[in-house]
Amino acid sequence: MRYSLEIDIDLPRDKVIELFDNPHNMKHWQEGFIDFEHLSGERGQPGAKSRLKYKMGNKEVEMIETVTVRNLPTEFSGTYEAENVWNECKNFFSEKEPGKTHWHFETEFRFHGLMMKTMGFLFPDSFRKQSYKFMKDFKTFAESTVAERRTELKAAEHHSGVN
Repeated sequence: MRYSLEIDIDLPRDKVIELFDNPHNMKHWQEGFIDFEHLSGERGQPGAKSRLKYKMGNKEVEMIETVTVRNLPTEFSGTYEAENVWNECKNFFSEKEPGKTHWHFETEFRFHGLMMKTMGFLFPDSFRKQSYKFMKDFKTFAESTVAERRTELKAAEHHSGVN
């Protein structure tokens, strides 16, 4: 199963990448995220492997991320392997206009085992909806994080007498 999604973020690309590229931020925009553990290779670089843990319903799911492309600020791609699922995610970032970033996401799922193949066949929209939810949640997180920083800076400037 393959699909692509797109979303615009009201921030410059460098700010989007700064937030996207930090695994400590994943808890803020990936519902159910528990942990990110670097396993091997140079972290974030092609060939690097990491273990990601998620809580999905009553179940804890682990997957292994393998970075395949790191050409930031333009592209970050990787594969994600979990029990009976292989997934490739390609993330492309472009400046739509000054101060706006366009995020184009392409993914492919391959399912193994009768249960996962059945889920992929019967509920393909659930995978697409979950991917888009992550994208919307990242947009909300990124835009609000930068807005909060601006407010904090203005408050600090006000208290220091700088205008």
